[in-house]
Amino acid sequence: MFARIESAFCAANFDSFVASFENLYDDFLCDKIRPTHERAPLCGEDFCETFAHFWNLHFVEPRKIRRPAHTKSTQAIAKILHSIAHIEMSAIVLALDSAYRFRELPHGFYADWLEVARDEISHFQRICALLSELGFTFGAFVVHDELFAALCCTQDSLELRMGIVHRGLEARGLDANPFVQSKLATTELALKKEICDTMNLILCDEISHVHKGNVWWKSCATRPFLRLCESFRFRLAGKILNERARIAAGFSQSEIDELRNFYQT
Repeated sequence: MFARIESAFCAANFDSFVASFENLYDDFLCDKIRPTHERAPLCGEDFCETFAHFWNLHFVEPRKIRRPAHTKSTQAIAKILHSIAHIEMSAIVLALDSAYRFRELPHGFYADWLEVARDEISHFQRICALLSELGFTFGAFVVHDELFAALCCTQDSLELRMGIVHRGLEARGLDANPFVQSKLATTELALKKEICDTMNLILCDEISHVHKGNVWWKSCATRPFLRLCESFRFRLAGKILNERARIAAGFSQSEIDELRNFYQT
């Protein structure tokens, strides 16, 4: 299985990557391939660079990304969708890297993160299709490397990967989704309903993804979640928490209250 994931990451382009992934995922579901733990994993930076080259992405610091303040133009909507596509693209790498990088774990671990990678591919393709309807392609705007940085700084620790990435940063996406939806809902574009339907699908799937991260983080956690928030340089929660989605994903009300208090102080 790990050799097949490496092969997918080494594809010449995104379409070839998707075809390779779909074949290996079908074989995994049919029990035709299994994890064999003799191979040492490749460096996570290699996978990030491969994906960046698929679209010749141009990276800038997160604080230099200017988010549209309105949705009055096609380009403004395209920029918002492009930022969502970038998050989904990064999430593909993060999920598949988690299935690849961490060894000697139960079968359910690999099943979970291959399933998440499949979902993220679908999300990315849907957003790119919306971009295309607006006359844009992925790679048309600059992006940040925050999620790739998260992959690299958590690649040596299952606890950090599950906690910071899949329970932290993905849950921050749960917080952001309603606000992005409300902004996109103000557009007068004909594809507004399709955009909103896609955002609702992403929210539903991401609740499941965060729940998986929550389960696996709890299986290996050695410190409270707030300690991760203190040690990681990026925020692991939005400015306003999506309590309903977080509870559905496995957060307790007391954890939500602690997170709110931590980031407000």
